[in-house]
Amino acid sequence: MHKLMIFMKRRPGMSHAEFRSYYEDHHVPLCMPCMAGPRRYVRHFIEPGPDGQDGPFDVITELWFDSARMRDAVLQGLRSDAMPADVIADEEKLFDRSAARAFAISDCETVLEARAEATAGG
Repeated sequence: MHKLMIFMKRRPGMSHAEFRSYYEDHHVPLCMPCMAGPRRYVRHFIEPGPDGQDGPFDVITELWFDSARMRDAVLQGLRSDAMPADVIADEEKLFDRSAARAFAISDCETVLEARAEATAGG
């Protein structure tokens, strides 16, 4: 599987709750017609630290593709703002677009089943 991860910061003045609600209830449905290429569309919302401090990003959006070619075409489109005008306008209501970063991702996974079984039984 070929992945694209987009790291985004919420617009200044927007709470975490407002950000997540707007993203899930408004932005995701708006973007769905553009989702012909990805196989999966996952949002990872970053929780504030124990001290209430924010990190550099509030959400990591993960898109999965069947081919590197499709992933790279979407990445190029994101980097050149080749998206529908209504999506860009909505992003400006939701994100600090100047802080957004998008990357093609390669995964390496270590299976921890034996470790999990050992700690569960002990």
